[in-house]
Amino acid sequence: MSMQSISILTLSIVASGAITKHRFVTPGNTQAGAGVNTLGVAREDATLNAGLAIDVVGTAIVEAGGAIAAGAAVETDATGRAVTKTTGVTVGRALQAAAAAGDFIEVLLIQN
Repeated sequence: MSMQSISILTLSIVASGAITKHRFVTPGNTQAGAGVNTLGVAREDATLNAGLAIDVVGTAIVEAGGAIAAGAAVETDATGRAVTKTTGVTVGRALQAAAAAGDFIEVLLIQN
């Protein structure tokens, strides 16, 4: 998969817990759980109280939690990865398809 992204706004935060690179982050500065509101996507791994950059507006590279069709709306799974939206909050739109969990895809971030 392509590993390009276009960040229009990147914010620096202090992690309120462990955060994995390329996963969604909540407004509380924690790694997102299933179907929740998000602030952006982590650009790097972080531990509790560590600073990190998150992409908030634009596109970001996100780890998929399963197969996702290009163009599908996405929400977060229990570990902050992107999955096809079912009942949670829409946090992005897949610009590329993911064949399986662990793939990295470009997602257009949607504020929520």
